[in-house]
Amino acid sequence: MKALVISGGGSKGAFAGGVAQYLIESKRCDYDMFIGTSTGSLLVSHLALNNVEKIKEVYTSVSQDSIFDICPFLIKKKKGGIETIKIHHFNVIKNFLKGSKTFGESHNLRLLIKETLTQSEFDILKKGGKDIIVTVSNLSLNQVEYKSIKDCDYEEFCEWIWISCNYIPFMSLVKKNGCEYADGGLGSMIPIEEAIKRGAKEVDAVILQTEVTQLNRMPSLNAFSLLTNMFSFMLDRIESQNIKIGKFVASNQNAIINFYYTPTVLTTNSLIFEKEKMTKWWQSGLDYAKYKNEQVSPLKEE
Repeated sequence: MKALVISGGGSKGAFAGGVAQYLIESKRCDYDMFIGTSTGSLLVSHLALNNVEKIKEVYTSVSQDSIFDICPFLIKKKKGGIETIKIHHFNVIKNFLKGSKTFGESHNLRLLIKETLTQSEFDILKKGGKDIIVTVSNLSLNQVEYKSIKDCDYEEFCEWIWISCNYIPFMSLVKKNGCEYADGGLGSMIPIEEAIKRGAKEVDAVILQTEVTQLNRMPSLNAFSLLTNMFSFMLDRIESQNIKIGKFVASNQNAIINFYYTPTVLTTNSLIFEKEKMTKWWQSGLDYAKYKNEQVSPLKEE
């Protein structure tokens, strides 16, 4: 059994889309299982359907308005093209006055998910032999949960995809089945272990950060940038642990893991969605996967 696993990473998901496009269209990988966390959960259903061009169009045209109905921050560009965020005081106060527990709301993303993954496409996946799984964090029970398309109807599955992407406290906190749920990355950024537990003997894992730490984050300029830096640090640590555990489980189960890291740091704030950059990242992912799989050794060149 072969699995494609895609980590969380917000706007950096465009890079993962490019990697997946190469693996599916050029390398002809036939996956039995697709598992995604956060931005990865947005990709996996379309990749399982082989709707690469469709999801590419979505990823390379999405904007802040596509995600947020109440965006809690403003984007400010500094000299050198560096982007920073600051609190959108009006939106945050308005959201709190409405009784929200988070700074912003991401109901527009929920609508986008239902617009791009149709009922008929869901039915095709449901009847097919592939398993599509998304990762969510159950804050009430303090555990990570994996939601398979096999166990859901259309409305439920779209909602789990949305929940998997909700990067609190900037996006919506969802109460479902008596529990509070949020971004799957808070518990499992790259669910390699789950793929192997479910029977995968070969895993292609797309990890939306560099293999070796190359990032020296900019000093925090305000409370929001401090909060995003803190969460980024925590998620990086979670991802590192997921990879170590995944490698350990793979060695014990005789499974193979093929890692696809980003070769460079794509962005220091994955909550900023820009068409031009995401289009470039998609192509970068495609080129990188091609290079990784088709590079010729010096001996063969001779």
